[in-house]
Amino acid sequence: MPISIQMPALSPTMEEGTLSKWLVKEGDTVSAGDIMAEIETDKATMEFEAVDEGVIAKISVAEGTEGVAVGTVIATLAEEGEDVAQAAASSGSAAPAPTAKAEVPAAESTPTPTQAPSPSPAAPAPIGDRIVASPLAKRIAEDRGIDLGSVTGSGPNGRIVKADVEGSKPAAVSAAAPVETTATAAPATKTPDFGIPFESEKLNNIRKTIARRLTEAKQTIPHIYLTVDVQLDKLLKLRSELNAALEPQGIKLSVNDLLIKALAKALVQVPKCNVSFAGDELRKYSRADISVAVAAPSGLITPIIVDAGNKAMSAISTEMKELAGKARDGKLQPHEYQGGTASLSNLGMFGIKQFDAVINPPQAMIMAVGAGEKRPHVVDGALDVATVMSATGSFDHRAIDGADGAELMKVFKELVEAPLGLVA
Repeated sequence: MPISIQMPALSPTMEEGTLSKWLVKEGDTVSAGDIMAEIETDKATMEFEAVDEGVIAKISVAEGTEGVAVGTVIATLAEEGEDVAQAAASSGSAAPAPTAKAEVPAAESTPTPTQAPSPSPAAPAPIGDRIVASPLAKRIAEDRGIDLGSVTGSGPNGRIVKADVEGSKPAAVSAAAPVETTATAAPATKTPDFGIPFESEKLNNIRKTIARRLTEAKQTIPHIYLTVDVQLDKLLKLRSELNAALEPQGIKLSVNDLLIKALAKALVQVPKCNVSFAGDELRKYSRADISVAVAAPSGLITPIIVDAGNKAMSAISTEMKELAGKARDGKLQPHEYQGGTASLSNLGMFGIKQFDAVINPPQAMIMAVGAGEKRPHVVDGALDVATVMSATGSFDHRAIDGADGAELMKVFKELVEAPLGLVA
């Protein structure tokens, strides 16, 4: 019997993705574990592996196709001994099913009079005064100015999904909503260019997710910022000595590797900051997993050093190099970037002196570090020239009080300025 290969959910928040590239073609034989395609999710571009063995009878979704919903049949696999042509033919007859299902709401929403009173037939969708809809459907409705109360849900228990919203006509919406709503929503969809020459580049899924999450973070998280100046000379001396000792192993520590370790140990020493705000509860973590900001071609992503406080700096360095390489190549697996208890963002390599980073939800803090530079500084009670770095912690004030954040910054400063504690 032919096996239908469906668009997988490669991350918990994924509802649709872009089928970036097929690595197999019709007629190819695949085994379990073979890489079949590259799929761009809302987080990264990931490889999709075959689960079953057989021959690719038909590819139903061409590479480069955007907005492929999770669960859509993207290819058909003929099992061993099965006729490939017959498998392809059977998949062809079954292929239109998802399309027909997606078009049903559009057909139902055509008559305006029928659409207007439809909140009552969609009784399963509202729960109390709340309308049940997928996050993607809500975003599309908001962008288009669509009243979800006028949309009939075709998902489980009347849940409104993407196809339902896309099938709603603006005419039906304007009948149910005030004219002012439609008028104000229109300019938001098209930004004036004022006659300035420009080149338009379509946002990829990752950039859309970054935009959404950072907007959410600034709108919903009350940030508090605390800055300390940290003397780096002893840390730089220790790094030089460690690199000389590790040279035979081919390991070279970066300043960032040592700062990852310092932040992790500071979080362990100040557990009130190793937390996250979760609605009606405060989650207190027993280990420090540090998300490290990496600039990738597709956008910013934060691979995670798990339990960084208990890892040797050589292990942190090796792991960070591997994760950063995979991030730039778009090959990170979900478990390598999902989670983390706090984040570290370093722009010192660009000469940035100081900046305030945006918290990466659901985490409650992020450390932003700038460049180490020669500054007048008090050393052993006397004014001298020292290498100094500014570090700014951004804290979620719902979860972390100012005094606790200040204590974390103090401990971080002490660990960096007396770095032997990092190797103890």
